[in-house]
Amino acid sequence: MKVVITRAIPDSLKQLLDQSCTTYMWNEDIEPMPRALLLEQVKDADAIFTNVSDRIDLEVFQAAAKLKVVGTMAVGFDNIDIAEATRRGIPVGHTPDVLSEAVADLTFALMLATARKVVEGMNYILEGSWRGWGPMLLTGQNIYNATLGIIGMGGIGQGVARRACGFGMRILYHNRRRREELEQQLGAEYSPLDELLQASDFVVMLAPATPETRKMIGKRELSLMKSNAILVNTSRGSNVDEAALFTALKERTIWGAGLDVFEKEPIRPDHPLLTLENVVVLPHIGSATLETRFNMAKITAQNILQGLKGEPLLYCINQESYLKSGEEIK
Repeated sequence: MKVVITRAIPDSLKQLLDQSCTTYMWNEDIEPMPRALLLEQVKDADAIFTNVSDRIDLEVFQAAAKLKVVGTMAVGFDNIDIAEATRRGIPVGHTPDVLSEAVADLTFALMLATARKVVEGMNYILEGSWRGWGPMLLTGQNIYNATLGIIGMGGIGQGVARRACGFGMRILYHNRRRREELEQQLGAEYSPLDELLQASDFVVMLAPATPETRKMIGKRELSLMKSNAILVNTSRGSNVDEAALFTALKERTIWGAGLDVFEKEPIRPDHPLLTLENVVVLPHIGSATLETRFNMAKITAQNILQGLKGEPLLYCINQESYLKSGEEIK
């Protein structure tokens, strides 16, 4: 059986797959596998080991007539046509939970870096502007005892909330369903979205990418936020209207933003957001610790091996695909 691996993974994990499969691996860490090559390689593939930057759509499924399983090295799966995979009886595996703490760390790092002008301060030194101490030089916002609003109280949101407890923050959250057990554990308060936006000093977007959350934070929502508020997005770029965010930041409707994700990635160096001093940006590295990325790749490999054996995946997005397996595709 053949596995197509769309980005370089650790040797030990490739060897794990090599023990029972023929593998084709695109040996690049940064550059994505060319679309034409992906379509060519999946023609005789039984499995695809993919990630957030690959579009696994109808065209790919039509090209991959033998496909039995897809494994994505991510928790999100908005780049995969899950409905089509399910229709074809192809289980799709992902890597939830394992990256929650790493992304929570990075989320809090963006909160701190934006609030205390960490990047701006470093650039101030590098450009030779530091001449001495000033009473109002690079003054930022307090984090300790501030109010934090979390949109999306999944594993990452809970991790951010635990960290916020150590900073004495009041924690508000908005979620598809109320999590009363977390309110008891973390002292968090459930809040309607508009009320959360109005009350929070920091608004952290952690909702999954769905049609309902697309541009969930737009012009109206930004106008509800405090003038000293900071927006942090470590979920998906599509959850925030970037044009509206640029205007809000430029006009100081809100104070700042920390962004690890963007509507189109990689973000262009000449993107308007990058012209603003009150923005801290990162290249989608929320889960980028050595331990976390290795574990994500390991789970993806295990999902694929399970799927190739016809066994349930460790983490399956579309459980209903098992019911469709073996049906003729019309």
